[in-house]
Amino acid sequence: MAFAVDQRVGIDASGTIVAWDYEGWSASLGGRPGYDRPGNVITGQLAGFETAPFTPRSPAPEPGGSFNNNSNAAPSYVAGCVGGRCGGAGTVKSERVLSHSVPSRFFTGPLRSPSRLQNTFAHESFMDEIAAHVKADPVAYRLRHLSDVRLSHVVQEAAKAARWVARPSPRRDVARTGVVGGRGIACVAYEGDNGYVAMVAEVEVDQASGRVKATRFFVAQDCGPISNPDGMRNQIEGGALQGMSRALGEEVTWDDHKVTSIDWRTFHSLSLGADVPSIESVLVNRTDVEASGAGETAITIVGAAIGNAIFDATGARLREIPFTPERVKAALDARS
Repeated sequence: MAFAVDQRVGIDASGTIVAWDYEGWSASLGGRPGYDRPGNVITGQLAGFETAPFTPRSPAPEPGGSFNNNSNAAPSYVAGCVGGRCGGAGTVKSERVLSHSVPSRFFTGPLRSPSRLQNTFAHESFMDEIAAHVKADPVAYRLRHLSDVRLSHVVQEAAKAARWVARPSPRRDVARTGVVGGRGIACVAYEGDNGYVAMVAEVEVDQASGRVKATRFFVAQDCGPISNPDGMRNQIEGGALQGMSRALGEEVTWDDHKVTSIDWRTFHSLSLGADVPSIESVLVNRTDVEASGAGETAITIVGAAIGNAIFDATGARLREIPFTPERVKAALDARS
C-alpha cells in the first residue's frame, strides 16, 4: 500500500521536540476478503463479487475516549493524550495526527505490518533527521523523548548489542567515493502496546553504483513472556530479512496500461542465494505482563534502520522505499 506522509516538528532552544504534526495519505481498494466480502480481493471480483464500498468520513471524526495507535500513525514519541488520559510511548504532548484514505486504482491488501511499516518508516527516518539537525546522537535523542520503559529498554539493548558509539550522524569526514559504511537505529511500540522492538542496522554503500548491502542487524524485542525462544528468534530473523527485501528491492511498477511487476524477474524480492546480513537477536523476557505480538514487530523498523544507516554512511537522506541503486545514486549525486 502506497503512503505519502508529511510531518513537522517544533523544537525548543535545547533541541528538545515540543510539538509534532503528522498528516498521511494512503490509497485503498479492497482489503481483507472476510466471509461477507470475497470481492475485496481480485479473484473474488473476477468471480463476480463486489468490492466493499469506499466510504470516506468527512469531516474527520473526533478522537475516541482513549488513545488507539493500531496503524502506528502516531509516532512513538508523542504522549497520545486523549480524553484526559495519555497512552503514547513518548513525551511530546503538543501533537496532531490526521490520516486520509483515498480510492486506489489498484487492489490493495494486507502485507506483513500493513500501514505500520509505512508510518514507522516516516517517523523513524524523520526522528533521525531531527537528531542530525540538532547534532545529537540518534540513540540518546530517542531516549530523551521516550516515556515508555519497555521501548526505552529495547533501544538500549539493541545499542548495547551493536556496541553503539555515541556520536551524531552522519559520521565525520564522509567520503564521497568508494564503498562506505554506516549504522542506523529505529524503534517502535508496535500498535502502541502490542510489542516493542529496536534495531541497529549496519550497511555498506557503493557510491559508484548506488548499491546498498546490509551487513549486520542487531534486534532487541520485547513481547512479554517468552514461551518459545527459538520461535521468537525465527520471527525476528524472518521479519528482518523480509523487511530488508522490501526496503531494498520490492516495488509494484506499472505502465500506461497495466501492472508490470508480475513475476519473480520483475518484482525484485530477496532471492535464493542472496547475500544476507548476520542477525543478532536480543530476547527480552518479561513475565510480569501479558503476551503481545512478535510476528510483525521486527519487519516494521527495518526500512528506517537501513535508511538511517545509509544517511550515516553518506550524508544522503532517502525518503522513498525501496532503496534501489538508481534512487540511492540520485540521492548521492544531489548531496550539497
